[in-house]
Amino acid sequence: MAITSTLARVAPAALAFALLLTAWELYARLGGVAPIVLPAPSRVLQQAWENRAALAENTLPTIRATLAGFACSLVAAFILSALVDFLPRLRRALFSLLIASQTLPLVAIAPLVVLWFGFGLLPKILLVALVTFFPMMVALVEGYAATSAEISQMLAAMGAGRWRIFWLARLPSALPYFFAGLRISITYAVVGAIFAEYAGAAKGLGIYMLSAKNNFRPDLVLAAVAVSSALTLALFGLAVLVQRLAMPWERAGRGNGPEPARERGP
Repeated sequence: MAITSTLARVAPAALAFALLLTAWELYARLGGVAPIVLPAPSRVLQQAWENRAALAENTLPTIRATLAGFACSLVAAFILSALVDFLPRLRRALFSLLIASQTLPLVAIAPLVVLWFGFGLLPKILLVALVTFFPMMVALVEGYAATSAEISQMLAAMGAGRWRIFWLARLPSALPYFFAGLRISITYAVVGAIFAEYAGAAKGLGIYMLSAKNNFRPDLVLAAVAVSSALTLALFGLAVLVQRLAMPWERAGRGNGPEPARERGP
């Protein structure tokens, strides 16, 4: 039953993706478009396989920057959201600055971060953290605010302090909000790392794309794009898996559903 329901959910997306690739393949082959302008998916796949060593070599630095930056963003979001929850005045002081940080165009700030911190791993971590921090921070704060007042009052009446109320009530109630923000943030993480590599790096998918573009190899550019998309989907799937492990009650509640209405007797 579980496998059947999973296939039913995946089938429409898989079918749409297959139709898109088929239309792309037919247009690239029969539309008279030069491969240097629009390579067919089969050519992109072939070139990705032939250049798999170079792609793998440049994928590892991007993965390292993505994971390190996202980990820093996650820790910072949790610490600052907890501080904001304990100190409401801090929220008014910080949120305007955090919103302003999200208005900075990444394509403009990335070269400055590289200029300030060099060409190593640090600027990439900072840029990934910059683009992924805000959704998780806002989601956690909103989740804390959604805690039932009755639960907090009951714990306080039982002698629980502020920190214990936060740990037993406010944090669990914020988990659905947090994972919603986590899924949003994770889709930006790889993009942030690639932008940082564009601005300045020795290796990485961003450098690989830039080199392929300068050599008029759109097939290799699209191969690197496919790898970055696969990384993003893998991270998104990992976030969903972590949510299911951390919140098994939510999945059980969806699985049980409401009981069907019973017919009344005469």
